[in-house]
This record gives sequence, C-alpha cells and structure tokens, in this order.
Amino acid sequence: MSTTAIFGCTGLVGSHILSTLLSPSNSSQPIQTISRRAPKSSGVNLQATVESDTTQWASKLASLTPPPQTVISSLGTTRAAAGGIANQWKIDHDLNVEIAEQAKKSGVKTFVFVSSAGTRGMLSGPVPYSQMKRGVEDKIKELDFQQAIILRPGLIMGEREVPHQGAWLMMGLAGGIGRFLGQGAKDAVGQDAEVIARAAVHAARIADEGKAPEKYWILEGKDIVRLGRTEWKE
Repeated sequence: MSTTAIFGCTGLVGSHILSTLLSPSNSSQPIQTISRRAPKSSGVNLQATVESDTTQWASKLASLTPPPQTVISSLGTTRAAAGGIANQWKIDHDLNVEIAEQAKKSGVKTFVFVSSAGTRGMLSGPVPYSQMKRGVEDKIKELDFQQAIILRPGLIMGEREVPHQGAWLMMGLAGGIGRFLGQGAKDAVGQDAEVIARAAVHAARIADEGKAPEKYWILEGKDIVRLGRTEWKE
C-alpha cells in the first residue's frame, strides 16, 4: 500500500487503522500520523508527529516526507469531551475540512473519511452532528480527489479509553440483538471498531490497485462488514 497518513490515530477506530497498517503482513511503506499525543502502536515504518496545537496539523501534513499518497481520517470527538457543540464543530467539521483541503493541495490521491450512518436521513437534517459529517463529506466530494472513500458505520462497537455517555447501554442493546436475532441483525445496528478499520484499509488497498468501483465510493454498514470481515485477508 502507498505511503499513508492517518488522522485520529489515538481514537477507537483510528488506533485499529494504525495497528492494521503496521502489521507484518502490510508493505514496508511509511505510515505517518499527526496527533495530539503519541499513538500506542509502534513499528519501524511509523513516522509519528506529535503536535498539541491542531491549528498546525495542516502545515504538518504539507511538510511530511515522503508526501503521503493516501490520507485516512477517523478524527472526531464528542460534545461532552469538546466542551460544547461549538468546540465539537471545530474538530469534527472544521479540522477535517482543513485536512482535506491541505491533502488536495499536497497532491494526495486517495482520501478516506470515517463518517457516520444516518446523517442524510430526513429526521437527521437539523442535528448538529449530522451537519458536521455531511459538511465534511460534501467538501471531500467538492475537492475532487482522484479517489475518495467515505465510510458510514452505525454504532461503533469497542472499548474506548474515555467511554461515551450512554455507549455502554447502546452496545449492550446491540449485543442483545446479536444474541437473540443473530450476527446479521447486530451488523445492521453497529460494527466493531476493528472491522471498520479493516474496511478502511481494505478499501484504500483496492483504490491503490485502481479497482475502486466509483471515484466517490461510499461504504455503508453492509459494505463495511464485507470488506472488514467477510473478505478481509491479513
């Protein structure tokens, strides 16, 4: 796989993306990260940049050597962690847009963004979280990358360093659905973080090979499960 830069590498999905790319089965191409704190994963191919000031991330991206051909962003926070909607917007929307714009200027070929399911439904229109995700998706499409990949997972299953409010209840509900109705029903509600991460990496590999089905490729829940679990190969 081509040189790849990851944003959100210390989060639930992003940490799995990083560990997947650093696994022995992957190529020896550099894996670059830009984050506020050092990632937990390590490897000889990892080039980790730690920068606490997120306003500097775009310029850090521009100065990476070698320049990445692929950028993957699973960057995001919560209203509670950010201290309000306005601050969450600065990360989930503004920072992702800034990263995408700089990636385009820097000649990045493939941009992968982990978005969210249900953000374009009729009832989600006025919801700030949905507006953030839609805004980033629309900007990525507008920038006209050689290849854009948008993942829209449902409930993200996995253990977070800082639990989201109510997450334990939602994951318990999804687990109950899986026990009583089967894996397929659980997959329709949410996907494991590792599966989402593997789907992002798998899709980027397909794009690298020039085999992506669409220039602006959207992966919904069933596509994520297929690429991240059913068709996944180490």
